[in-house]
Amino acid sequence: MSGVRVRFAPSPTGPLHIGGARSALFNWLFARRNGGTFIVRIEDTDLERSSRESEQNILSSLRWLGLDWDEGVEAGGPCGPYRQTDRLELYRGYARQLTEAGLAYRCYCSEEELARERERLMAGGELPGYTGKCRDLCDADRARLESQGRKPVIRFRVPEGKAVVINDLVRGEVSFECSGIGDFIIVKSDGIPTYNFAVVVDDRSMDITHVIRAEEHLSNTPRQVLIYRALNWPLPEFAHVSLILGKDRSKMSKRHGATSIQQYMEMGYLPEALVNFLALLGWSPEGEEEIMTLDEIKDQFSLDRVAKNPAVFDLDKLNWLNGHYIRQAPTERLTDMAIPYLEQKGYIARDVSADQYRWLQTVVATVKNYLSNLSEITGYVEMFFADTVEPENEEAIAILAQEQVPAVLNLFREKLEEAPEISEEIVKNILKGLGRELGLNGKKVFMPLRVAITGRVRGPELHQVVAALGLEKTVKRLEKGML
Repeated sequence: MSGVRVRFAPSPTGPLHIGGARSALFNWLFARRNGGTFIVRIEDTDLERSSRESEQNILSSLRWLGLDWDEGVEAGGPCGPYRQTDRLELYRGYARQLTEAGLAYRCYCSEEELARERERLMAGGELPGYTGKCRDLCDADRARLESQGRKPVIRFRVPEGKAVVINDLVRGEVSFECSGIGDFIIVKSDGIPTYNFAVVVDDRSMDITHVIRAEEHLSNTPRQVLIYRALNWPLPEFAHVSLILGKDRSKMSKRHGATSIQQYMEMGYLPEALVNFLALLGWSPEGEEEIMTLDEIKDQFSLDRVAKNPAVFDLDKLNWLNGHYIRQAPTERLTDMAIPYLEQKGYIARDVSADQYRWLQTVVATVKNYLSNLSEITGYVEMFFADTVEPENEEAIAILAQEQVPAVLNLFREKLEEAPEISEEIVKNILKGLGRELGLNGKKVFMPLRVAITGRVRGPELHQVVAALGLEKTVKRLEKGML
């Protein structure tokens, strides 16, 4: 396939959310898989709620996910400008063209009049909708209404007795009766275009070939198709991706987990894990493999494998994926990510020396296998920063009360003090020999040592913990455990 042009067109009224990120990802994958162009434009005609701060959040989140764009805001391109508020004259021109052709008209109905009309229709058991009151106003009627200070909106004249049929690349054939649409507004009274009108003008002027977006936009599509046809423009291909639901099958919300990409960044998720997870929300690879890089996903991606059924947001699966990527990541990268959490907790100062950084790498390497995100690290590293530790529960206290404990702790201390250095390999060999020398099984040796040194009955490998703590701290804890 050649000449593919797709777009991600967010409204900058808040941070980039999971649903929007998935739409951006699917568009990016489709463009890259087919050698096409990925465009990012900003739909900022909601003047009250749009902000440049939200726009920057969206763009930085896309970059964090690894989704670069070929044209659009900050990248430029031949079809700009790429913000709707910079394109208002373009919309006005096409609105004028539709009005002059009789395909749209000025409507002077006030909000109060429309509300009363909706109430009347509902009271009579009819569907609420615009009844076409201003469809056939004469020049004199328009002049009279304008003399009253009324500012009109522009409504599209929906043809009667027809249907709009869409051949959706995901959902198949979908049909909408025009009688259920009603004449809809394309330009508001302040001259700002509505979404359904602006998106058509933008997509056409940017030569968009495929519109890949969330299922919630499917109901907008017949209005957009009518505008395409009224302007004699060819239609793009439409593909509406299924909704994302929580595990309880209800609409995705904060109770199912964080909803913005920024929140996942702040919690210490890795972008490659989130991209892998998002790709599997509604799309499936050819094989059974679920852990895939962005390039591997790109090489397999097609709309044929996008499901019609809703995708389920499973936080446990995301945590599993993220844990995998944490275990695979370089320790230096993880240490850089962990430092802000350690600083916030008060474990380290803002300026970390070279020696302390190397030690932090040892600590991070020791606990990384237990993390599902980097923000959890503060719950695993307290033992490395504390001067002393206390048994965490009754089980731990009981372990230290066993009769063999003084002999175990004392011999381990002696072996450490005799060692040429405290490295993981040396400590590992010392631990292996303790059981044989004392005639005890592994549990009788390792559990008391673990509780005395860490305060916990479970945790990272003991030889890694001791190597990270060093001789002085380890000996102090062994001596305290023998009291």
